[in-house]
Amino acid sequence: MFLRRSIVVAALALAACGDNTRAIEPATPDGPRPPDAPSQPDAAPPLPAGSTLTFGVLETTDLHTNVRAYDYFKLAEDKSIGLERTATLIAQARAELPNSVLVDNGDTIQGTVLADYQALIAPVGCDQPLAIYKVMNALGYDVAGIGNHEFNYGLGYLAQVTHTAFDVTGVNTSGAVACKGPTFPQVLSNVFSKKTDQPIFAPDAIVTRTVRVTTPDGQQRDATLKVGFLAFAPPAIVTWDKRWLDGVVYTKGVQETAPALVADLRARGADLVIAIIHGGLDNKPYAPELENQGWYLAQVPGIDAVLLGHSHQVFPNAASTAPQFNLPMVDKALGSVAGVPAVMANFWGQHLGVMAMHLTWDGTAWTHDPAATIVEARPIATTCKTGQPLACTTGTWATGATCPFATACTGLADKAKVYVDADPSVAPLVETEHQGTITYVKTPIGTTDFAMTTYLADVGEVGAIQIVNQAQAAYVAAYVQQNLPQYAALPVLSVSAPFKSGFQGGNDYTSVAAGGVAINNAADLYLYANTVYAVKVTGADLKAWLETAALRFAQIDPTKTTDQPLINPGFPGYNFDVVTDPDLSYEIDITQPLPPMGQPASGRIKNLTWKGQPISPTQEFIVATNNYRASGGGGFPGLDGSKTIYAAPDTNRDVLIAYIKAHPSLTRAANGAARSWHFTRVETAGNVVFSSAPAALAAAQASSIAGISQLAADDGSGKGLALYAIDLAP
Repeated sequence: MFLRRSIVVAALALAACGDNTRAIEPATPDGPRPPDAPSQPDAAPPLPAGSTLTFGVLETTDLHTNVRAYDYFKLAEDKSIGLERTATLIAQARAELPNSVLVDNGDTIQGTVLADYQALIAPVGCDQPLAIYKVMNALGYDVAGIGNHEFNYGLGYLAQVTHTAFDVTGVNTSGAVACKGPTFPQVLSNVFSKKTDQPIFAPDAIVTRTVRVTTPDGQQRDATLKVGFLAFAPPAIVTWDKRWLDGVVYTKGVQETAPALVADLRARGADLVIAIIHGGLDNKPYAPELENQGWYLAQVPGIDAVLLGHSHQVFPNAASTAPQFNLPMVDKALGSVAGVPAVMANFWGQHLGVMAMHLTWDGTAWTHDPAATIVEARPIATTCKTGQPLACTTGTWATGATCPFATACTGLADKAKVYVDADPSVAPLVETEHQGTITYVKTPIGTTDFAMTTYLADVGEVGAIQIVNQAQAAYVAAYVQQNLPQYAALPVLSVSAPFKSGFQGGNDYTSVAAGGVAINNAADLYLYANTVYAVKVTGADLKAWLETAALRFAQIDPTKTTDQPLINPGFPGYNFDVVTDPDLSYEIDITQPLPPMGQPASGRIKNLTWKGQPISPTQEFIVATNNYRASGGGGFPGLDGSKTIYAAPDTNRDVLIAYIKAHPSLTRAANGAARSWHFTRVETAGNVVFSSAPAALAAAQASSIAGISQLAADDGSGKGLALYAIDLAP
């Protein structure tokens, strides 16, 4: 059952856009603009003191080119994601809050096969905007920040698709300004050209709106509101995308950049200052390179609201157990950080962040009452609950409008999922790119006699990991033999991770069925647009690497009789690096404690051997991995770029595709059974439990993973996951 939207709502949204005119004034990299005229409205007589305004700030974040509600890996609709569904919430929010701005937080142009298709396979021309920008232009975005994944395809591509000329060393982007791209300003305050010491994007922008206000006598009047924006990307981009950015740009932290920008925006007449940060919250001691600086940014005086992103979470959310939302000065129920309203709208278009800010004109300036601001993360889907009133979010729908799901569950079973309809105007805008991507991903490259899944990657199943490792190892070994003779005698290992491991729910697993293998299956096996890197490590380095990967697991107390979770929720699956080599063997002892935050892991990796012999601390190996890991991504000890011996130009996915084409008949015995690690055996008094897809039990039987039992067909999370136990007994 779907929520049906009427033409009236769309008309209201269009009318709201028409009444909510804007003028955009970005700063220039050459310095601040001179002060503007005060923002007191031009209309006579002057606006009386005590006039009020409810102003909406709408946020999307981490869209990752999920334009359509579609899964290019499975070649099927996926109603749980997509900007085309978020667009329906945008229209409704604009109807409720006609005085509003629409903002994107970043990580916009990368993340799906559609994104890779436009960047790498059939590169978009200068005369066409990216598919995601086509839709954002049509939806009338007002401003956008820049995330870390914007840099994945290089500065030349980023310059073209954002029609921004970067004055940087080694990349000629002078023609980019003539290219098609976003019709809204893009802001980035903390990334600077090493050549010029100036920001590569405009460091801030002011959007001027004509708004409708209420005077003390209840009359409606037009007034002017100037909204200033500044934006921050994670400083770690210089290591995560080292191949593009090293020696070309540098970053600063929020404490070094935000105060002066806020002061300048105020001096130029900004009535509100909104900070966009592609990052979450972290109260570790401040350092300019801290990845998630939102907690510190909210404490910069003069900022009225903070738009968060990057960590793919929902905020506010009173029920959240995420450590970042349980820090001091963070109100996860009302949505504020250090008293400043803040929102994070999840990822892939699953939510729309909505702030309803209360402003009062005091006769000379607009004042903002943070305590009166209502903050929500509105979902595109909800779960029906038999016998209970249906709530949209943990808060209240901002302006008291009827929850769009209020009657949607009538007649449906308990725990049924209900989705808003997709905005019908979106799909036609990107139909050509969408169909081109589908045609591309259907290209056959081989066959497999077994299902390659990550359903049980956390307990040792390697069906979707070994083929990636084989491709990477073969690629690196061939290069070393031909070009690096000084390393030719060293063993070449490879690591890969289960990139899709259930974070999103029961559909968030790699799953390639037995039969034909096509490009979309390779994209499912290797999710990201990384490039192959090779590092030279010692046995001690390798052990530290595996120790860090073992943080994926919680500590198990064998004497506990109650259920204990296997997985450490603070450690993502994409950092669980796994070796799949018949000559390497190791155990993971999950009875050993997790180390203190920030301390190196130790004590979980046991019996680490190579060809049956213990690996010595000085023994040398080459490890094939990706640019993210080799350059410091994930915080693995010693992996900071200094150990890299080969930075390949080819993506891991292209290397995988080429390998499968060269070895087109994949079998379980040859390509999906080389498990290098096991849990240290231990008798436990209670169950050790984990969640996975409903099909995981069948996968365990097919792959001979012993000791797996299903405890419940539904783990209660509402994400389409089942609950399993693993028997660790000897």
